[in-house]
Amino acid sequence: MKDIILTGDRPTGHLHLGHYVGSLKNRVRLQNEGNYDKMYVFIADSQALTDNYDNPDKIRENLREIVLDYLAVGIDPKKVTIFVQSMIPELTEYTFYFMNLVTVNRLMRNPTVKNEVIQKKMGESIPSGFLNYPVSQAADITLFNTTIIPAGADQEPMIEQTNEIVRKFNSLYGKTLNECRILLPDNKICHRLPGLDGNEKMSKSLGNCIYLSDSEEELHRKIMSMYTDPNHIKVDDPGKIEGNIVFTYLDVFAKDEDFSKYLNEYKNLDDLKDKYRHGGVGDVKIKNFLFNILNDELTPIREKRIELSKDMAYIDQVLKEGTAKARIVAKENMKKFKKALRINYFDE
Repeated sequence: MKDIILTGDRPTGHLHLGHYVGSLKNRVRLQNEGNYDKMYVFIADSQALTDNYDNPDKIRENLREIVLDYLAVGIDPKKVTIFVQSMIPELTEYTFYFMNLVTVNRLMRNPTVKNEVIQKKMGESIPSGFLNYPVSQAADITLFNTTIIPAGADQEPMIEQTNEIVRKFNSLYGKTLNECRILLPDNKICHRLPGLDGNEKMSKSLGNCIYLSDSEEELHRKIMSMYTDPNHIKVDDPGKIEGNIVFTYLDVFAKDEDFSKYLNEYKNLDDLKDKYRHGGVGDVKIKNFLFNILNDELTPIREKRIELSKDMAYIDQVLKEGTAKARIVAKENMKKFKKALRINYFDE
């Protein structure tokens, strides 16, 4: 059997550049290569409610926006099943039974959960649903027999916890569930793209994102606000590359042909870095260079998104049809799951 691929996003806002390089580009590549049995991309609305339970309208309003982002970057609903998490009740059942296989202490040690608790300033008021969202993710992954998950490095602890649950379930009830592996971007910087402010992660909640839906003007404004070397005040001042977010982004996006197109006095990125280190290149110049590169990358996405947004009935159709397909698979796999748990009382 070929691989089964699954990945998803929380509908708490538009998708950003970190999502794009961390997972979306890999999803499109895998989809187009076609070397898989099935591929699922889902909207994790139930998970989003764990820390937005007091604002369900936020989730509802962003549901279709996420689908627009998916289709705009090239995800094809004819090749990929796009579904809504909350519309698959079997996921809730899986989560409930999986909770018996994980201790509270283990959940508290999950690095992703710990970082989110600190970032969201939850203190001692952690909703139990939020604490259990690694269990919910394990349900998402295993219900569809997933083997590969394209994601950023922040999801590695989640995949590790999922495989722990799988191994425990299989040891207790017999080989039923698949272990899975994460597929990270080739460029290590893409594993966790830093925010515009230099924060180690681009995050909607930190407000340091470039969104795929940003206008050309907004993109330019954000790039001009990016953190560079605070000691590089004059053009002739030597500048630091390390920790300079503009160069971090150039490491991800700049290609040799971009120099001949937009900055032909330099041969390549190494040449530009060398000149910047010794003095003689201004921050505005490198920011404008980055803007041109990113604008070339994002313009087709932006334009396709605008066109797709004119037919929201089609977006609803994609969600409904994808969810219906996912539900068929979920029901079938739920039967096997309950049989392993010995709770298929009326099937005999």
